[in-house]
Amino acid sequence: MKVLVTGGAGYIGTELVNQLVQRNDISQVIVYDNLSRSNYNLFLGKSLDDHAAKIKFVQGELLDSRSLKKHLKGVEVVYHLAAKVTTPFANTDPHFYEQVNHWGTAELIYALEDSDVKKLIFTSSTGVYGSANEPVDEQTVPNPKTFYGISKLRGEEHVSRLADKIDTYILRCGNVYGYSKSMRFDAVINKFVFEANFNKQIAIHGDGKQHRSFIHISHVSKALSKLLDGNASPGLYNLVDRDLQVLDIVDVLKEHIPELEFIFINQHLKLRELIVKPNHDLNAQLGIENGLTFADEMLEFKSKFSF
Repeated sequence: MKVLVTGGAGYIGTELVNQLVQRNDISQVIVYDNLSRSNYNLFLGKSLDDHAAKIKFVQGELLDSRSLKKHLKGVEVVYHLAAKVTTPFANTDPHFYEQVNHWGTAELIYALEDSDVKKLIFTSSTGVYGSANEPVDEQTVPNPKTFYGISKLRGEEHVSRLADKIDTYILRCGNVYGYSKSMRFDAVINKFVFEANFNKQIAIHGDGKQHRSFIHISHVSKALSKLLDGNASPGLYNLVDRDLQVLDIVDVLKEHIPELEFIFINQHLKLRELIVKPNHDLNAQLGIENGLTFADEMLEFKSKFSF
């Protein structure tokens, strides 16, 4: 089986590629990435040993339809991870997100329509739900509140066009956290853990009582890989481990770092609320039920820093 991963050098992509190359049923993994984040960590560090020969790197753009069509030849499965994701600025520049998350996805879908690809797996975001007073699930009508969320929902609409032609999966992922050599430090938990470890101080926006949904990086990559086994039917799913208040995260970090200080910025602001129900059936089918407590995960995460 030949697989292509857009955004394969990114946070999720790095971990997914490591999972895929270890599978005996996969002969080649094409990493298709424009390296716009200047993140070269996929290419560094420990060798993938006997699996390295399975990987082919293509530095390419989603908007380059000619390049996409060329490298889709012979591919059976496509993972579409490539996206503009800059969490603190998710509502500043619509063009920034539309170019890749919306129109880039559209170009990929056009290319797939003329290919022999049998399965498409797309990582969307729980950000498409916007905010809600009650916990949401897959039946909840999306109502995105940021340019990022809007662009991801439009990407979903393009992907859905292929549902009657090939097996199509849309995974609305919670906020991803956890150690990876290609990790993002603009993600809230990762940012907090870094600042707590090295600065002994973190900044909380708003009153800290807002809920968000989260999923560990290892569970995302494992779930994406397991989708190749056919245990889950094509469709749209929420991929979430847990829902936490920001203050819950701070409390756990303070257990591990007692001297930790935290300051509130615009504490009078009550930020949007979003609780996403974990899809326990999907998590069980894909074997990603969480066996660790959040406190244990944070302790393991902290141990990855060099000092």
